[in-house]
Amino acid sequence: MNMEKDSVIDGKPILDRFKLDRKTALVTGGGQGIGRAFAHALGEAGAKIAVVDLIEEKAERVCGELRKKNIDCLPVKCDCTKKEDIKNMIHKIKGSWGKLTIAVNNAGLCVWNDAEKMSEEIWDKQIDLNLKGTFMCAQEEAKVMLEEGYGKIINTASMSGHIVNYPQHQSAYNASKAGVIHLTKSLAVEWAKQGIRVNSISPTYTKTKLVADLIEKPEGKEMVPTWMEFTPMGKMAKVTDLQGAVVFLASEASDFITGHDIVIDGGYCCL
Repeated sequence: MNMEKDSVIDGKPILDRFKLDRKTALVTGGGQGIGRAFAHALGEAGAKIAVVDLIEEKAERVCGELRKKNIDCLPVKCDCTKKEDIKNMIHKIKGSWGKLTIAVNNAGLCVWNDAEKMSEEIWDKQIDLNLKGTFMCAQEEAKVMLEEGYGKIINTASMSGHIVNYPQHQSAYNASKAGVIHLTKSLAVEWAKQGIRVNSISPTYTKTKLVADLIEKPEGKEMVPTWMEFTPMGKMAKVTDLQGAVVFLASEASDFITGHDIVIDGGYCCL
């Protein structure tokens, strides 16, 4: 070991390694909920942010929030189940900023449905967006990052990729998120020597507007007590509880981490 320079003493200070200055990032599903929180976190850490959403008005609204914080941002409309949309998303980002350093593939869909009653359409919608869409986005993102020899891809998985949720029935969603976790590991190994780090974040039940609306319905209200019983911390996550993980995985501080899934679940998966 070369001891002429002590990297602990002489290297870049740890807090500087968390900064995302001069980095560019995209967040799919960035127009609301967890994606919106990720966009704010990465922007506050210094990155330029492409807010990607199926609904352009939502992306524009989040960009308006970011601009108030003097964060350079770009709204992008994209259907992450369509290859041409994804290619256009990458083209627009590269055309604006010349590179892509960080990609957060967060767009997703969950439908509660009894397995014996589930239509092929409901199955396909969740697999197509959650799993196939994540792969297609990562594929196009990596093409840009491979040119630079460096990049961070962060996929939003779910604790549902590790456990079976109860009492609601969501087999298609669970299968898709388990697939995202293993896809993340597979891409991490494939691109490790080419400078791309691929990791995932697995949230628990999180207080977003969509979840809030869901648990206001009778079937949703009935499930919350069981969810909390299975969560040692006894509460749902806030979107801000997820922000630290995405900044860490996007930053130089995590450069030796790849193929890892960070579970943020209040202890749910410990039981």
